[in-house]
Formats: sequence, structure tokens, C-alpha cells
Amino acid sequence: MAITQFAAIDIGSYNVSMEIFEVGRKNGLRSLTSVRMPLELGKDTFALKKISMEKLGELIRILTDYKRIMKEYGVTDLRACAKSAFREAENRDLIIDHILRATGIRVDILSNSEQRFLGYKSIASRGEEFQKFIEKGTAIVDIGGGSAQISLFDKDALVSTQNLLLGSLRIRENLSRIDRETLRYDALIEELIRSELVSFRKMYLKNRRIENIILVGDYFTNLIFQNRSDMNKTETRDEFMEWYKSIAEGSPREVGEEMGISSEVSTVLIPMAVLYRMLINEFDVQTIWLPGIQLTDGIAYDYGERKKLIKSSHDFENDILRAARNMSRRYASNKQHNEALVAASETIFNAVRKICGLVPRDRLLLKVACYLHDCGKYISMTDTAESSYNIIMSTEIIGLSDRERSIIANVVRFNTRSMAAYNPAERPKDLSTGDYMLALRLAAILRLAGSLDISYKQKADSLKVSVKDRELHISIGTKEDYTLERGFFDVNSEFFEEIFDLKPMLKVRTLG
Repeated sequence: MAITQFAAIDIGSYNVSMEIFEVGRKNGLRSLTSVRMPLELGKDTFALKKISMEKLGELIRILTDYKRIMKEYGVTDLRACAKSAFREAENRDLIIDHILRATGIRVDILSNSEQRFLGYKSIASRGEEFQKFIEKGTAIVDIGGGSAQISLFDKDALVSTQNLLLGSLRIRENLSRIDRETLRYDALIEELIRSELVSFRKMYLKNRRIENIILVGDYFTNLIFQNRSDMNKTETRDEFMEWYKSIAEGSPREVGEEMGISSEVSTVLIPMAVLYRMLINEFDVQTIWLPGIQLTDGIAYDYGERKKLIKSSHDFENDILRAARNMSRRYASNKQHNEALVAASETIFNAVRKICGLVPRDRLLLKVACYLHDCGKYISMTDTAESSYNIIMSTEIIGLSDRERSIIANVVRFNTRSMAAYNPAERPKDLSTGDYMLALRLAAILRLAGSLDISYKQKADSLKVSVKDRELHISIGTKEDYTLERGFFDVNSEFFEEIFDLKPMLKVRTLG
């Protein structure tokens, strides 16, 4: 039976954590040990926009020590992930290179959507308890040093997710020059962040009923909710408010003395406590769930899934597609056409995927592109392609990396605009050569599928696709006049043939 010793490393804004897991098909994830070392990388980044050589040296020492621990536990695989402190540092590439040469550890810088998706997977690792909570209106709140992510669920579906630059360390740094001028540090924080929460409520909460709040915690979350053992815990609204009134209204020094922590730590803890209080009031929730998980749980869970050592009961891919559908609805896209486009594109994809090495993840990107292919019409009917590109690049879709979002945006952009296939200097600068070729293939599929419903009337009652002798045979049945679709099919066939070296052939059967 395959069992792997796996180390998950989380390089955060104010500490570096490592957890070692035993990952196997029989028992899933089993934590063997965890360590945490304080290191305020975010203090450099949020103030100076770079990580200092001094902080780099400390980080290398910590990772070197972690390698020693890994060896003791017989770790055979690892993943080290960095978050906003790295993501926003101008010298991040140099820092990553230094770490790799000094320790042999390659650090992955997570995009915000990737980071939050791993946090979300951490909660899903709780299985039935997670499913029970998200059946009703639930908010998942993930507060880090640099930002806070709020994801809203209802009836087992992710309905909205937004990132706010309200991380605890960022708030502290923003107030560092004036915090000594007030006796009510919590009131100062509340004044700073209120407008952001008001805007979030108006745009995304509206009349939605939220019954539960799930906190993807870290060391500070567990301190606030007195969950020191990082274990699963449920707390009532009244219990939290009682703690808040007794402690959080004091100065950082007083809070530190009361909780037995340094005033430096309390200056990070208080902004997080204030934000939790405001969100609990904003959502008017009665139940607060702390699963007692960290990002390291999500990193390990994701690893187990990819290695097929863990089978999830929750459909994460469906969450990504739901987010895309919600986004298309926000920009008034045609639902029936989008669904027809997804079905046709997926059928064509399945017929050609083995020919050019397309993988299931590419199919997901294509389906997201289908849902978002004309979202730019909301802004401009004459420059839909560029407007759609800008909307997608400006909107985070939880679970997709920045790279994947760029691929989707370019597929959508070149669904109607010609692609610079022959002049490398004119190609999109945000795509590598390999990603550019993938975008070409997906765009060719999207164009051909789009021609089958160019009238937006869903005339085709059936669709069959097969490949034979360098020809792509598409057969549809219809009761309606298919002249318009035939014409656009012929127009888009030339591009498809150039990309796949397959000549599309359309057969239309008239149904009685």
C-alpha cells in the first residue's frame, strides 16, 4: 500500500510553518508533526515593496532547519508555498533563486486565488462536517497578513468570492504612524476598514442570508478564539463578543499583558479580532466554526488528490465552473447559448485531445472560456474581445492560477480577433510559447463550437464528433434552417484546420 511522507511548508507574512504528513489511500492524511517559526516578511514587503537580505538570511536558516526535521521523518516529497509577502515583493524572483541555491527547496508563489483555494481545500478535508455547513448560507473567511478572502456558499455551491486588502499585518503597517495617537486602537482600525466592508455588503451580500461563518485560521485566529491546540471548535456569537469586550478594546500593550503575548504580536492580533467582529455583525451569524486547519493541510490535501492517494467527496472543479457561471451572469451573458457552447466545445475537445496531448485540466479552462467568451459585451458591443480579456484578467476565479486565467483571457480575446501565430514579437507577453500554443488550440475549438450556435437559437438537437483520416467529422440533427451556421462553420474551419491539421466536415441531418 502506497504511503508517502510529505512536508507542506507555508511561508506567510508573519511566520513560516511546516507540517509533515503521512499520506495514504487507507487513512488519507495523518499529521505527524508541525513546527512554526516567527518571521515578519510582510513587514518588509508592505512597507518597502521588497524582502531584505536580512530577512532572506533568517528564512534560509529556518528552511535549512526544516530540512533537518524532514530527514528525521523520512520525508520523500515536499511543497513550499509563499503568499502575499512574496507575491508583492519586487525582488521575489531573486529571493526564490537564493533560496533554491542555498537549500535546494523550490518555492511556489501562490496567486491569491490559488492560495484561497488551498485554504478552501483545507476545510473540505473535514469531509461531512464541511458539507453540512455549506448546505446553508455560509461565509468562509480567510484572513492573512496581506489580505482577507470572503467566500459565500449556499446549497453546496460557491456563489461569490472576493479578496479585500485587509490583512492584519497590512492594517498594522498602515496605522503604524498614528496608532499611538489614540486610546482606542480598535476604533481606529474599524474606521479604516468600514468602507471596504460596506462596499462588499452592497455589491455581493445584498439580501443573502448567512447562517454560519467558517474561519480558515492560523496562529492568530486560534489565539483570538482561544483554540490553542489547533483543534476543531465551534463557538457562538455571544462567546466571541464576550471575549472581545473583555480584551480587544484595550491597547496593544494591555492586550499583550492580558493574553501573555508580546505587544508586537498583539498589534497584529487586534486588527484580525476587529475584522472578525465586524464580519460577524455584518453577516449576523450565530455559529462560528474553526476547523483547526492551516494552509499546510490544504497543500497536503491537494498533493494527495494529485497523486491519487486521496479521493475527495467534494467536486472542486464544479466550484470553479460555478464561479465562472456566476461571473457570466453578472455580465448579462446568454445562459442558454453558453451551455450549448460548453457542450459542443467539450464534445470537440474529447474527439481531438489525444491527438495533441490535451489534458483534463485544459478541458476545464476551455469550459470557463465558454462561459466568459462574450462577457465584454457588458462594457462594449464593438470591442467585445478586448473588453472580455480585461474583465477576466481583472477578476480572480478561485482555484485558477494567474497563468491559467491568462490562458483563458487570451482564448476569449482571440475567439473573434486574429491571433499573431507567425510573428513572435506580436504574441501576448503574458504567455509562454507552450501556453500560447494551448491558447491557440482552445480558441480554435471555441470558434468552431461557436459557429454551431451562431444564431443563439440552439438549433442542433444532437451532436456527434469523430476523427478519421485527418478529418474532423461533425454530425448534427436539426428541425430548423441551418444555413447561417453552415456559413460560419466554413469560415472557422480554416483556422481549426491550420491549428490541428484536421479538416472539419459538417453533416446536417434534417429531423422530421
